Amino acid sequence: MKASAFVYPWDVNGDPAAPDRIAALGVRQVTLAAAYHSTRALTPRHPRHRVVTAEHAAVLYPAGSRWQGRALRPYPAGDWAPGDAYGEAAAALARAGLEVHSWVVLAHNSRLGAEHPRTSVVNAYGDRYPWAPCIAQPATRAYLVDLAAEAAVRPGAAGTELESLGWYGLQHLHAHDKTGGVGLGEAGQYLMSLCFCPACRTGYDDLGLDADELAAAVRTALEPVWQGLPDDGGWAGVEKLLGTEPATATRAWRDATARSLQEEAVAAVRAAAPEGFQVLLHADPVSHHVGANPGVDPAHVLAVADGVVVPCTGGAALLVPFAEQRREETVIAANLTVVSGMGGSPGTLAADAARARELGATELRLYHAGLASDADLDAVRAGLGAL
Repeated sequence: MKASAFVYPWDVNGDPAAPDRIAALGVRQVTLAAAYHSTRALTPRHPRHRVVTAEHAAVLYPAGSRWQGRALRPYPAGDWAPGDAYGEAAAALARAGLEVHSWVVLAHNSRLGAEHPRTSVVNAYGDRYPWAPCIAQPATRAYLVDLAAEAAVRPGAAGTELESLGWYGLQHLHAHDKTGGVGLGEAGQYLMSLCFCPACRTGYDDLGLDADELAAAVRTALEPVWQGLPDDGGWAGVEKLLGTEPATATRAWRDATARSLQEEAVAAVRAAAPEGFQVLLHADPVSHHVGANPGVDPAHVLAVADGVVVPCTGGAALLVPFAEQRREETVIAANLTVVSGMGGSPGTLAADAARARELGATELRLYHAGLASDADLDAVRAGLGAL
C-alpha cells in the first residue's frame, strides 16, 4: 500500500537530514502543510529548535495578488514559517525522491474569527465560536474556495488534501480547553454546533423553520444534557432531544451547504491545477459530524473528489461506507496516528494497515513524521517494511 507521512515545513527547513530520514521510513509521499491552524509542536530531532509555536492560522508561503483589497484574506506566518517555507521544504523533500502533496486546513481559523467575529458559527445561546468559520456565509465561502485553490496548487505539488472542508463546531482543542466538564455526547455536540448566524437563520427560514423558535427548541433540548443525561448516541439521540422534523430540517440545511462548498472548492482547485492533480478530502462518513474530518455523504464526495482521507486510529470501521461507494480509481486512505504520546500505536502499524486494507483502504496516511519520537519512527519503518 502506498503510504504518505504528514509533515510541517518547520520539520524540514533547517534540518538537512530530515528529507532522507523521512524517505527511509518507507513512504513514497509526504503530505506537507501549506495552510495550517495555530499549533504548538515538538520537533524532537531538529538541530535548531525543539518547540515551534505557530501563533495563528496562516499560509506557509507568500500569498498571491488575488487577496488585494479583500477583508477576508489569509494571514502570513510569523517566524515559525518565514518566506516560502512550504516551497523550501517541498523542494528538499522532492530531492529525496518523495512525491509532495499539499495539506490545506480550511474552515478552522481562530484569528479570522477574532478579527472578523461575524464570520463565526453562532450557537443557539448566542455564543460565537471564533475557531469555526460559518460555511454558509457567502463571503466566508468565497474566502475558503480561493484559499483552497491557492494553497493546494503549490509549485511541484502532485495533489492536495483538504482538511476541515465542511462544518466545524464546539469540539475543538482550544488553548487550555475547559469544555470537558459535561459529557455532551454525539447528540449534544450536534446541537451545540448548530449555527444561528444571519445566513443560517435565512437557511432555516427557507426550509419552513422559524429560526428564533428553533434556537429556543435547541436550548430546551440541551437542558437534560446539562443535567447529566446519558448520551443516547448517534442521530437517534438528536431526534429524541430536538424532535424528528426540526432535526431533519437542520441536517438538510447543513448537508446541502457543506456539499455545495465541497463542490465549489474542488472545482476551483482543479481549475488552477495541472492535469492529473489529485484532490482528496479529509472526511467522516456520518454527515452530521463536525470537525477537522467533517461529515460527508460518501456517494456524493466520491463523485466530487478523487478520494478521501479517513480517521482510523482506534479502529477502521469508518472506511466501510466509503469502500461501498468506491470506483476503481478512487483513493481511500486510512489515516493512522503513529505518535505514541498522542494516542497512536506505531508498533501495530502492519496489523492496523492490514485491517484497513480488508475494510477497503487503498493507501495509508501516517500522522505525523515530524512529531514522532525516534522509537516511534523505528516502529513505523519496521511496520511499513512488513507490508
